Amino acid sequence: MVLFPLGHGGFGINTNILETNIINLAVVVGVVVTFVGNNLTAILEDRKKTILNNLEEATQRAVEAEQKLTLARTQLEQAKKKAEEIRQEGVARATQEINNVVTQHEIRLAKLQEFKQETLGFYQQKAFKEAYLYVISRIMTRVRERLNSGLDSTYHVVVNNFYVSRFTEYNPK
Repeated sequence: MVLFPLGHGGFGINTNILETNIINLAVVVGVVVTFVGNNLTAILEDRKKTILNNLEEATQRAVEAEQKLTLARTQLEQAKKKAEEIRQEGVARATQEINNVVTQHEIRLAKLQEFKQETLGFYQQKAFKEAYLYVISRIMTRVRERLNSGLDSTYHVVVNNFYVSRFTEYNPK
């Protein structure tokens, strides 16, 4: 049963079941739509805000991740440059050290060569001196033998001619 307004200023009872169900149904749907619709709208608004907040946070995290990625790439490039500088510096130092070692080796070789030449010169002089002393000794021995064996007239003439020729060659200036 539904109460409805009558045309002459009062309310009455409608006894038509079909009309009454449709009216009841319309009233129930209206009440449900009014109360549930407002709650559903509020729930949908809250859900929309939550989704938007999640999207905004995800976007912010994506921006931060992109910034971190960019920073990491920059640091990687800097690390690569630093590694290349260190490698080049290492190569330069190794080359310099090799050059230093080669130079020192060449200096040592030059000193050894000089020492070798000095040693050879020393032993040549020593050998020459020994040969000279041997020859002089032999000459002196022969001269003594001659002097002790006696001089013959031919030998006197040879010695005298030698000294005469020496005096004639002598020219004081």
